[in-house]
Amino acid sequence: MRANVIHRLFSDPDIDGIICARGGFGAIRILEHLDWDLIKKHPKPFVGFSDNTAILSAIIDETGNPVIHGPNVVSFADAQKQTIDAFYKTLTGCFDKIEMPDARVINAGRCNGVLKGGNLATLSHLLGTPFQPDFNGCILFFEDIGEPAYKIDRMLTQMKMAGLFEGIRGVVVGSFENSDNDAYTQEILIEVFAEYNVPVLTGLDSGHGQVNLSLCMGTPIKMDTKPASICWT
Repeated sequence: MRANVIHRLFSDPDIDGIICARGGFGAIRILEHLDWDLIKKHPKPFVGFSDNTAILSAIIDETGNPVIHGPNVVSFADAQKQTIDAFYKTLTGCFDKIEMPDARVINAGRCNGVLKGGNLATLSHLLGTPFQPDFNGCILFFEDIGEPAYKIDRMLTQMKMAGLFEGIRGVVVGSFENSDNDAYTQEILIEVFAEYNVPVLTGLDSGHGQVNLSLCMGTPIKMDTKPASICWT
């Protein structure tokens, strides 16, 4: 069972960190079989993104341990230097600020909160499960690949109707790789998050794009739209 593999990796004192081999699908199947007490008692870096968002999100909410939204092993084959440098600095605790000179400001402002989120499609599929994420008091991050604007609208609207955005402090959006209509996606973000009156930024180089900056999740950050940046506190 894959859950037992994860248990062995967390409990082995000779293993300092865990990096997911790839994304794809199936991570959500593991959640109900994981021993959260064991994982909480043996905190160590757990790195992944895409479908592995299911495990990242659950570790934060079930144990309180931080995780790293960053490259899977297969991503390193053709990773950009920025991706590798950010990965190393995040693991060593030296990556404390990301400046976003090309960011688009949807709603201006600044805020503090715990950084949570990940792949949008995966987060939306956790709705109605025991592992539905809790974003209250958090700065929400999400990204995706190959999702047309109408599906992005559908997922965000479903999450909004389910109450997931109540109490959010801010929103920072990563890459939407191979999406069909960037302008429409920006309109969707304006409409979905307008009522919350929180700062909203797009253009963070994290996710399925050419650059995938590692993000320490489940930890407090500051977000500012002028200049556009996030930094860990």
